[in-house]
Amino acid sequence: MAKMEVIKDHCKGCGLCIDICPADAIELSKEINRLGYHPARYKGEGCTGCTLCFYTCPEPSAIIVYRKEN
Repeated sequence: MAKMEVIKDHCKGCGLCIDICPADAIELSKEINRLGYHPARYKGEGCTGCTLCFYTCPEPSAIIVYRKEN
């Protein structure tokens, strides 16, 4: 079980994380962040913890992935 979190005020809405996510678990938010962008957001389910979104994101502090170890 895993989940990811987008720090919305660090996200510039480039969509790279959305494109790379194999689980289709990320989408652009309809709200605008303090930078004036529509940030990415976790849909609430489907994250596998693969971390592709984290490593693809050009903003180093915008995405956090939480994975539960078995």
